[in-house]
Amino acid sequence: MAGIKVRDLAYGRIRSPDLDAQEAFLTAFGMVRTARTPTALYMRGTDPVHHIHVTEKGDPGFIGFAWQVSSEDDLKAIAKLPGASGIETIDEPGGGRRVRLTEPNGYAIEVVHGIESVQPIHVDRQAINSAQAPLNRAGEVIRFPQGPSTVKRIGHAVLGSPKNTETVRWFRETLGLIGSDDVYAGEKDNIIGQFSRVDAGDDYVDHHAFFCMRNTRAGLNHFSFEVQDIDDVFMGHEYLTGLAKYEHMWGIGRHLLGSQVYDYWADPWGRVHEHWADTDRLNVHNGSNMVSAEEGLRSQWGTRPPEKFIGHVSP
Repeated sequence: MAGIKVRDLAYGRIRSPDLDAQEAFLTAFGMVRTARTPTALYMRGTDPVHHIHVTEKGDPGFIGFAWQVSSEDDLKAIAKLPGASGIETIDEPGGGRRVRLTEPNGYAIEVVHGIESVQPIHVDRQAINSAQAPLNRAGEVIRFPQGPSTVKRIGHAVLGSPKNTETVRWFRETLGLIGSDDVYAGEKDNIIGQFSRVDAGDDYVDHHAFFCMRNTRAGLNHFSFEVQDIDDVFMGHEYLTGLAKYEHMWGIGRHLLGSQVYDYWADPWGRVHEHWADTDRLNVHNGSNMVSAEEGLRSQWGTRPPEKFIGHVSP
């Protein structure tokens, strides 16, 4: 046991043969280039984080994802685990230090600290009139800009795995994640999916930072990114639909577990990326739940997940 608690998801890492095409998709999806080398692309959101998405040049593939920790001491603790890389200086834009691990399906997990911060990107948003606050925008008409969503930050990563229980145990024991909801099919001991969140004690965090769902094959189901608000989800949907270049995977709807308003799109090589707004936020006192698949995997509004999405993995 490493005895650490990661603080947040840092970035996802994939591989693509054409960095121009990858950058075009991620820009249309609402990210901003923060750095590019001959062999890799680094994209950011509006938060003051150097990058939230890394694409290495090469054959299409899912490499893994990174988690942020609070201190060098956390890196030292992780580096003592069997199979850990030891503490390395990151030779990439943004710098920092990391320890590399391999999770049970063979994908790379980076634990990082000290990556350079950047200036936040300011986004103007008008107030919303609502039943509870009908005069938030009194005397002012609302006008939204046309164009892509504006991605704020990375929210969570979702894996498919034939080793679901082993995988979730590894993430919870190694990185200090805690359960939010375990999803079962039929009998309660038949767990098919587990939502895990960061353990920040009394502080409130996203309903989940990691979800693992049983699948006959291992791979990435999707990376998920928070956008500015619910209107931003719809604006991005309209923009990507109008481009007629990328496959729409599912949405728009509102999840039951996590409660996000969601929309899912695939990049040119089938890696799924999610826009979302308005998640549940929990702390350590909220505990964990057991939920049936019939109940938990439905939408509060919107369609049920299509098979092309629910069974999807990108190795």
